[in-house]
Amino acid sequence: MTYAVKECFLTLQGEGAQTGSRAVFLRFAGCNLWSGREQDRDTAQCRFCDTDFVGTDGLNGGKFADAATLANRVEEIWDGGPDHRLVVITGGEPMLQLDSALVDALHARGFRIAAESNGTLPATPGIDWLCISPKAGTEVVQRTGDELKLVWPQAGIDPATLENWDFRHFLVQPMDGPEGTVEASIALAMARPRWRLSLQAHKVVGLA
Repeated sequence: MTYAVKECFLTLQGEGAQTGSRAVFLRFAGCNLWSGREQDRDTAQCRFCDTDFVGTDGLNGGKFADAATLANRVEEIWDGGPDHRLVVITGGEPMLQLDSALVDALHARGFRIAAESNGTLPATPGIDWLCISPKAGTEVVQRTGDELKLVWPQAGIDPATLENWDFRHFLVQPMDGPEGTVEASIALAMARPRWRLSLQAHKVVGLA
């Protein structure tokens, strides 16, 4: 399989339960809920995405012919010794491309694999840390994982219903852009104590 990668770089995880962890971010190109083109945003299933996942022109992006080649590139970018290796696979929608061959290749190089998905596709087996971020109006088929991240507010999603899904962590994250989303997210966490507030720390401190 050829993998289309938008970008791949070393940073600190800025969101969720693993905030602050050193990680290689591997962002795949493409998504099944939005084309990534602004002219299509108003008719997309996900309209609030703040990420550029179109094309392969980002830092260390490109087409990778096989899993070993891509895993080798991730290892080169890590450049931090054999311990505590973490790769965060995102997109777009990573489950469009993440397969067992890449999971095996990354594991063979000592990486723990974290992935963030919209949950509309089944998660690839072997992921070590799975974050699902549901989008209103979509059919979420992946209702188990480590971390459920609810971007808030979203009309059409009931947090009480999500609490019945099988996750270890329930996080509410303010939607980027509109006013009042921080206050709304705080209010949700205060009203429903199973939820914890998650902020985009990488934006606060100026990391990619």
